[in-house]
Amino acid sequence: MSDRVPTLQKLNATLPKDLDVNNIAHEWFTSFVGHLESRSFEALVSDILLPDALWRDILALTWEFRTFNGQQRILKFLEDQVPSFGISRLQLTEVVGLQRPYPDIAWVVALFSFETKVGTASGVFRLTPTSSGTWKAHSIFTNLEDLKGFQEKIGTHRNTNVCHGSVWQDNRDASRSYSGRDPSVLIIGAGHCGLELAARLRYLDVDALVVDRNARIGDNWRSRYDALSLHWPIWFDHMAYLPFPPTWPKYTPSRKMADWLVLYAAALDLNVWTGTNVIHAQEPANGNDKWEVTIEQSDSSRRTFAVSHLVFATGTGDGSPNIPSIKDANKFQGEVLHSSQYKTYEAYQGRKVAVVGAGVSAHDICADLAKHGIDVTMIQRGPTFVMNLDKNWNYVGGPLYSEGSPPTDIADRLAASMPQLLLENGMAQRQTRAIVESDKDLLDGLRNAGFKVYHGIKDTGFLLLLKGKGGGHYFNVGASDLIIEGKIKLKNDSEISSLCASCLNFEDGSSLSTDVVVFATGAGDLRSPIYSICGRDVGNRCKPIWGLDGEGEIQGCWRDLGVPRLWYMTGSFQMARFHSKHLALRK
Repeated sequence: MSDRVPTLQKLNATLPKDLDVNNIAHEWFTSFVGHLESRSFEALVSDILLPDALWRDILALTWEFRTFNGQQRILKFLEDQVPSFGISRLQLTEVVGLQRPYPDIAWVVALFSFETKVGTASGVFRLTPTSSGTWKAHSIFTNLEDLKGFQEKIGTHRNTNVCHGSVWQDNRDASRSYSGRDPSVLIIGAGHCGLELAARLRYLDVDALVVDRNARIGDNWRSRYDALSLHWPIWFDHMAYLPFPPTWPKYTPSRKMADWLVLYAAALDLNVWTGTNVIHAQEPANGNDKWEVTIEQSDSSRRTFAVSHLVFATGTGDGSPNIPSIKDANKFQGEVLHSSQYKTYEAYQGRKVAVVGAGVSAHDICADLAKHGIDVTMIQRGPTFVMNLDKNWNYVGGPLYSEGSPPTDIADRLAASMPQLLLENGMAQRQTRAIVESDKDLLDGLRNAGFKVYHGIKDTGFLLLLKGKGGGHYFNVGASDLIIEGKIKLKNDSEISSLCASCLNFEDGSSLSTDVVVFATGAGDLRSPIYSICGRDVGNRCKPIWGLDGEGEIQGCWRDLGVPRLWYMTGSFQMARFHSKHLALRK
């Protein structure tokens, strides 16, 4: 691992006692503007950037999600992109101040705005001191906010028409019916991702229809296990345009979230067809620029839409359930299910249950069973990163997402401005060490119980587990305590070799008697809905979905998927809130 953290020692720098943060930010920004306006890119890179600086851009100057690593790549990026995109009206909008995330780190953070030929954009820069006493940027972030001529219909640009009772209802009914017209965008999936994208599009005056196979909006949450709740706190989970009220609980129960999604769609006048399956989608061909998408409604009626864009918002957990192939599985006479099929402990009273997996779902299911006195054993196949999220939220997201933090839109920009290459090469390791020290008693208790814990991939805690593989961690909300108390049994000293009529057999010759096997082993290829609906050829041409590319950007989501006018929308509530705008701005 290469440590990218710009420490004072590494920079051979000290902080002056009479630090004028505003002056530092303004002086640097004045130089930055001068170099850009004169197209003095080489001087910009050498004079005001650190040698290993990072510049992250989302759509503003690249129409992509890119991170440029080091002076030479940044120089080429500026030479290639700035002349064609154009940069003007650069303004420093806010000096956030001096931040000391750790005693040996100091940077000045500020926000700015600018325009390009096609849009308005925002930016964030972080400056660190150098041995000469000057301040240079170690990271710059540029982000497209709006396209010129396509003003978001919010605030002073909201709809001001007077529309009384039945007229409003008639308009909504006509909008939802799609009688005599096709939507411009068809979104498959009415979870938070699909709905937030639909909201962004609606208030950019783009006609979008969301279709979902479930009978009701929110059923994707109602159908999961009853004990499920959001593990991230409320401040992280606000949705675009409609934040949760101040009375909302810190952690949202799944059923409450389901009802909120119903309210969200209604309040924002979104067009959603539930009980609707997508049968087939034919990509544009022979000069046609429309996707031909055939849907079937609950009454078996079918309709084919011609749409400009097709979006899959089918989640990170809704690919084909990933159930490992186990020898003699057909001999098992008990019940086998995937974690996505588990609902509640009630169906398993008086039975022995083995849960294969040690991630979030496995922990939640085991805890639900153990709390109700059911004999449950967790089959842990590899180490898990465990932390008390509530206790350690200040290390994770507290400065940006908590009571009294910056407004959510500012927090999202600041969060996005920290390049992944810096996070995974130094910052996340520091965060993980602090969390591990804070959770020493919990982790010691788990080890003593025989549970295998570790510090995550490259010692980055949950960072690369979430963004890289989408699992392998657990934010403790009680299951870890049950493991320590012995109420959740463990088996993790040997791999499963086969199944018999009433047990799991292991490679070391041991066996575990069980009536039920729950595979909490995640989902398969997230492209599986694309294969099913669009065909193998389209699916094979799609780029991987999720995981990180060489620049530290998440693959396939909210960005070019490899097939024109085909998109994939997924991620956490925070990601959906922020990146739904980016996807809505694509053309």
